[in-house]
Amino acid sequence: MMKRLTLSLILLLGTLYGIQAQETYYEKHVAFPADATAAQKLDMAARLVPTPQQLEWQQMELTAFLHFGINTFTGREWGEGTEDPAIFNPTELDCEQWVRALKEGGFKMAIITAKHHDGFCLWPTKTTKHSVASSPWRDGKGDVVRELRNACDKYGLKFGVYLSPWDRNAACYGDSPAYNQFFIEQLTELLTNYGEVHEVWFDGANGEGPNGKKQIYDWDAILKTIRRLQPKAVTAIMGDDVRWVGNEKGIGRETEWSATVLPPGCYSRSGEVNKELGIGNMSKDLGGREVLARANELFWYPSEVDVSIRPGWFYHAAQDKEVKSLVHLTNIYFQSVGYNSVLLLNIPPDKRGLIHENDVERLKELSTYLKKTFSVNRLLKGDMPWQAVSGDVKEYELQKNSLINTFLIQEDIAKGQRIEAFTVEALTADGWTTVGEGTTVGYKRLFRFPAVEATRLRVTIKSCRLQANILSVGAYYAAPLQEKEEARALSDLPVNEWKTVTPGAANAIDGNPATAWRTNKLTPLVVDMGKAQDITGFCYAPATGDDKSGIIYKYRFYVSLDGKKWTECTCDGEFSNIMHNPVPFFVRFGQKYRARYFKLEPLVEINNESKVTVGEVGILIH
Repeated sequence: MMKRLTLSLILLLGTLYGIQAQETYYEKHVAFPADATAAQKLDMAARLVPTPQQLEWQQMELTAFLHFGINTFTGREWGEGTEDPAIFNPTELDCEQWVRALKEGGFKMAIITAKHHDGFCLWPTKTTKHSVASSPWRDGKGDVVRELRNACDKYGLKFGVYLSPWDRNAACYGDSPAYNQFFIEQLTELLTNYGEVHEVWFDGANGEGPNGKKQIYDWDAILKTIRRLQPKAVTAIMGDDVRWVGNEKGIGRETEWSATVLPPGCYSRSGEVNKELGIGNMSKDLGGREVLARANELFWYPSEVDVSIRPGWFYHAAQDKEVKSLVHLTNIYFQSVGYNSVLLLNIPPDKRGLIHENDVERLKELSTYLKKTFSVNRLLKGDMPWQAVSGDVKEYELQKNSLINTFLIQEDIAKGQRIEAFTVEALTADGWTTVGEGTTVGYKRLFRFPAVEATRLRVTIKSCRLQANILSVGAYYAAPLQEKEEARALSDLPVNEWKTVTPGAANAIDGNPATAWRTNKLTPLVVDMGKAQDITGFCYAPATGDDKSGIIYKYRFYVSLDGKKWTECTCDGEFSNIMHNPVPFFVRFGQKYRARYFKLEPLVEINNESKVTVGEVGILIH
């Protein structure tokens, strides 16, 4: 009780006199005293700071995911765990080519999918035969993890591992104690035999095991294993150092607090806390004053934005022409790194074991564009740190004849994240003009605006916690880009003469995914194409927008010549990862079917609800 009273007294004095603002910091986590006022919580929140490894992670800005494994050779996104290891045979595998492409692209770390949900291990593990040791690659003596580790060392990139907790191959999955031991043994191999690991990445993927029971992960034991074997590594997503932004689109929040009330999902109390505060990964505000006043604790838990350079996460040859454009990737950069996050961009190696030429070229284009854009800061003395309280204004002189359209501001997050709102004005021939405004800053905040020729720039810190520590400010010119990316057609056949046999489902075949067909039952969609066709596959596009309800997860697909006698088509029957990556799915049958009618039968919705949403369905013939 005396300790609590003393802390409360210190907080009160600090709030009144500002005497301790730069004296006491809380690293990674702070629990508020039970009697702390909103002002006292705000004071403590301002002094929450990252660990040294969290700070080093944030400063990387660009990191790379390398999705590679059995799925690369099957064409799937989620394998079933029954695949034959003999199909894994990347005859030209060259991890140095991967790392050279990443380094030239400006990336600072490579994270390999050492094991995905199919359970196939890219290293010769002692825990299972479902690994590279059972493949013909390198005569069963290969080790992808080792080769990537060596390449990272050679070219100076940091190294990370993804180990899927969900394992569709392991017989013990679902027997929670046995599988947790199995998983920790795999983790121990990766964290013991490959030198320093800088990031350990887990998602929360889960499912029923062979025994029909849902696996319960022992996150506490898993994290203790990492801290013991790799104490300098950050743990991501289902770890407690790095937070998932909440989508796989590559878009962060304009108001992004690294000092957040959201507890890591690996903490047993996370569900209860989230429910009490009414928050989740995708909430718009995770650290503002209103939610902070209701919270009992705060975490330094910065955002990581993950997205793939292609529509899928694994390599698919059919997507070679669907690599995201330079415009798209630049927009992602400004809405991830520029929104106080780290960008984790997936670049999947192909069946050869190489990063495809199209992906390599796009990475070079992105690096060249960013280097050119940020090579010259038009602000004089923009790199000089300064401190501000709410209402403070600072003016900068610009280089002569400066044309600018991009603004940068950074806080010294080693001293906390404190800015809550700011505005930026430029002095042009017409006087002072507001060119932008924002809320949070954190490690880095970027925004773009219509180009102006200005002589001075004025930054106003409208609101901040305690005293903001501005590390640098910049004004730049980013050359305009022309969008060259063309949307892929969702159907090889025109849909204008099709008719739906299913009542009221016309929006599913109107050529526009934004106009969706929705039903509150798992109703099959039946379509009459008007005449018989030889078809090779179909496309299912979820509805666009934020409402994901009704998205189909598992399905069957049928064809018919008369609408009465149906043939089931050979296909995966699962739109893998569609919950987090709701893009159009193009499904190939591997053979031709003669059909006039087709039927998409939904079996399972992404949230196990009895409803269906179809943005668009198309038919493939090539």
